[in-house]
Amino acid sequence: MNSLKMKSLAALAAFVLAGSTAALAQPSVMGVTVKGHVTDEIGQPGKGEIRFTKDLTASQKEQRFVNVTPIDANGNYEAKSVPPGDYFVYVYTGDISRDRQELVVKPQENATLDFDMTSERYTKDLTPERKKEIEDFKKNAAAAISANKVINNLNKTLANVRTDLAAALPTKADVSKDVSDMKAATDAKPDESVLWMVYGEALLGQADHLAAEDQKAGKAFLTDEDTLKLYNDSAAAYQKGVDLNAASKKPQPVDQAVAYNSIGNIDGKLGKVPEASAAYDNAVKADPTKAGMYYGNEAIVLYKANQADGAIAAADKAIAVDATRPDPYYIKAQSLVGKATVDPKTQMIVLPPGCLEAYQDFISLAPPTDPRVGQIKELLASLNVKIDTNYKAPSNPKKK
Repeated sequence: MNSLKMKSLAALAAFVLAGSTAALAQPSVMGVTVKGHVTDEIGQPGKGEIRFTKDLTASQKEQRFVNVTPIDANGNYEAKSVPPGDYFVYVYTGDISRDRQELVVKPQENATLDFDMTSERYTKDLTPERKKEIEDFKKNAAAAISANKVINNLNKTLANVRTDLAAALPTKADVSKDVSDMKAATDAKPDESVLWMVYGEALLGQADHLAAEDQKAGKAFLTDEDTLKLYNDSAAAYQKGVDLNAASKKPQPVDQAVAYNSIGNIDGKLGKVPEASAAYDNAVKADPTKAGMYYGNEAIVLYKANQADGAIAAADKAIAVDATRPDPYYIKAQSLVGKATVDPKTQMIVLPPGCLEAYQDFISLAPPTDPRVGQIKELLASLNVKIDTNYKAPSNPKKK
């Protein structure tokens, strides 16, 4: 036999030997997938985890689990790589065993095992005491589930209404549907403060819509009963929200302040000056950090109501807590300019004390593009009053 033939036979023998060895080796046993759905005692998706054990003769405390798989939010589970064999399969919630079934896992054969704790299989062996516990639990859980559904629906309503109101605000569009939705929301859960506050916001948005329509028609909104009712209902809804919030376990003063500010704005529109001032004062008490804004709003309302002295006082309060806001200076100056006198000797207009300084402060703080800046400069020029171009606005010495 030549050398080439000897080498070929040796290679063949090596190949056959290697193949024989592979054939004799034990194949690795791949696990299968076991999946299913868990239904708890009240018919809801089960919670917890699925545990597999082959220790069929050991006590439950001594059993070792070869696979532990979580149950998802929908009550489903999927245990992978479960080796073939005989099992006890448990449903555990925390350290408590809720249910158990036997399962034979066959090689290369996926399995499905559901747990229905409302079925006769589960309930037939329960003691009367346990059955009563489950019935009581069902009643309480049903009430909780119903309440959660209501809350979920209300949260969706709140989100939709807030989006609608924000979109409608610039154009004062019709938001009557949002009013209806929030009325239904407060009817469904009348003890929730945020619902009443958003209801107030929706009513205010619709009132502003009708007021804008009145203006287009050349009609004063104060003579429109429908518009007035919406404004008054809005203030009442905001107040209801404030009262519920204050009486709750976790009051939110910031939310109360926002509501009081809205009440002040509404009362101001309706010419209820004392009520508006009281509402703004309540807003400041609830959230002193926004005092400058709330007092500033009070000054605007009083100014529009031709209450000059009240507007000046409110502007001074706003300036005292935040000297960097330009609008209070403008309101103060405009309220003071009406008190100007005429010098009998020169027949020149004399501005009252503090008026020119307030104008100067406003000009110094307001953006140059603010049209009121040019108007004020023209006014002062017509009165032969010079503006100090080197004037600097005051800093903010204190804030509450």
